[in-house]
Amino acid sequence: MVMENVVDKIRQLKEEKNAMIMAHYYQTSDIQDIADYVGDSLALAQQAAKTDADIIVLCGVHFMGETAKILCPNKKVLIPDVNAGCSLADSCPADEFAKFVESHPDHTVISYVNTSAAVKAYTDVVVTSSNAKQIVESFPPEEKIIFGPDHNLGNYLNSITGRNMLLWDGACHVHSKFSVEKIIQLKEIYPQAKVLAHPECKGAVLKIADFVGSTAAILKFAKKDESKEFIVATESGILHKMQQACPQKVFIPAPPEDSTCACNECNFMRLNTMEKLYQCLLNETPEIHVDKEIAEKAVKPIQRMLEISAKLGL
Repeated sequence: MVMENVVDKIRQLKEEKNAMIMAHYYQTSDIQDIADYVGDSLALAQQAAKTDADIIVLCGVHFMGETAKILCPNKKVLIPDVNAGCSLADSCPADEFAKFVESHPDHTVISYVNTSAAVKAYTDVVVTSSNAKQIVESFPPEEKIIFGPDHNLGNYLNSITGRNMLLWDGACHVHSKFSVEKIIQLKEIYPQAKVLAHPECKGAVLKIADFVGSTAAILKFAKKDESKEFIVATESGILHKMQQACPQKVFIPAPPEDSTCACNECNFMRLNTMEKLYQCLLNETPEIHVDKEIAEKAVKPIQRMLEISAKLGL
């Protein structure tokens, strides 16, 4: 099918079915451009919680679709490719995490949004990279906390909050692959470039970064900062919005350490395509379902995150 026809058909189906297309910053540029809303995990959750659409098409990965379904149990939530998983979520099996939590009964459990609904059901409050620092700091300094599943993010949060959270040993296959050596090599080519890094990156990468923040924060920083060149250490899909927002600036994707590729892409995010998005809207499948009992438990920490975020103005 010709791309123009796909775009037209998607727009037509969206109107006919009162559907809302939401896309994460890590989606391909064509999906971002046709989406009604593009954002990071926090923004997508906030948007899902307040939409009037009958159908939500979540162009992202499976846990994002689950989060939308948990917040909107009476809406139909679709995802273009049901196999779009998450290496970070996969690194934290619910049964193993449950045992970990049960072995530390005096700890408050903070889970990163990049987890399954089943893991969220064992959680006291969910966080995203946009609000993790503020939510951690909303607890008393002496609070005993379990943080999972991203070990790199947990280490970073411990370093900037002075906490000593007990960390689950999980990682994102994209952010853990960025190479300090290759970033330094890029700095030699672009000596004026500032390094922008996501907190899921390894500590060594964060130490050489000029700015550390979520995808939304990285985008905001690039808009406001006077620099003209930036080396970006997060999934390369964000560069599309960065270039749209700042056409006069240069954005260089930081490469992974084990590849000759010039950028670092999430193979799960890239499973979603325009053709799959069209078929998804046409057939209203694959549909996201969450076990009722798990959903009733998982919605509480998600709502707590949204409430704290609203209170903090995030």
